[in-house]
Amino acid sequence: MTTVLEQLRGMTKVVADTGEVASVKRLAPVDCTTNPSLVLAALKDPASEALIAAEIEKGRAAGLSPEALVATLTVAVGAELTRLVPGRVSTEVDACLSFDKDASIARAREIVADYAARGIGKDRILIKLAATWEGIRAAEVLQDEGIDCNLTLLFCMAQAVACADAGAFLISPFVGRITDWYKKAEGVDSYTPDEDPGVKSVRGIYDYYKSNGIDTVVMGASFRNTDQIKALAGCDNLTISPKLLDEMAADTSELPRMLSPEKATGVAKASYDEPAFRWALNADAMATEKLAEGIRNFDADHRKLIALIAER
Repeated sequence: MTTVLEQLRGMTKVVADTGEVASVKRLAPVDCTTNPSLVLAALKDPASEALIAAEIEKGRAAGLSPEALVATLTVAVGAELTRLVPGRVSTEVDACLSFDKDASIARAREIVADYAARGIGKDRILIKLAATWEGIRAAEVLQDEGIDCNLTLLFCMAQAVACADAGAFLISPFVGRITDWYKKAEGVDSYTPDEDPGVKSVRGIYDYYKSNGIDTVVMGASFRNTDQIKALAGCDNLTISPKLLDEMAADTSELPRMLSPEKATGVAKASYDEPAFRWALNADAMATEKLAEGIRNFDADHRKLIALIAER
């Protein structure tokens, strides 16, 4: 009998939400996605120890600052992951640049150049940017240069529409973080999958994209349980933690397809200029709070990385 994970892979590209080499080897995903939190976890991964030690020694010999060493170490971890997956590895632009279009573009180009120096072409990576107005505008420039982007920390339709208009290669709408906010706001312990606010958000974005022939890949992210994943079966991509991948690999129940382009309902095309985008985001308390929180948390983990490298 086929497992839920095997069935899901028949309708959705499964991405591993981890930077741990051992987990990627074991789970064999198509793509990998990383962020500062996941790179922190990779630093504690025994399978990455030799790589990390070698990069730190090279950085010390070159006189790199801890900040510069973190940048090159992040790419080194990503480069190792490209040897383990057939698809793409996402690498994140520093969260502290989320409101600086030009600095984000410059950092993205540095990441691409570092990968190129390691023999890895830009067709194997995605540049991750927060879906702020500035991040989306940076992605627009990078996409025109042939550098594909993953717009992350996406919580509302206005962000999704603006990302599509910018020609973003992929977006990462966050399911679990939306659910967390609404559970607290509404004072409930749980939702059925069809009523889960995070699931409904991704379903709405997927419907909008397929209704309007938008090529941008929808990759659901930030899952709290396998029911949320099952409710989005058929989505273009889903990035899933090793724990939940293991749960699905042990589940032999039937998995019906929930999303497909053929089910698009014909949602009308929308568009946002900067004032309209900022107003729509401001009007959505959940999206405003979770976007700001996500940027702060990624930046905090980035600073933790710098402190750890400085110690070593």
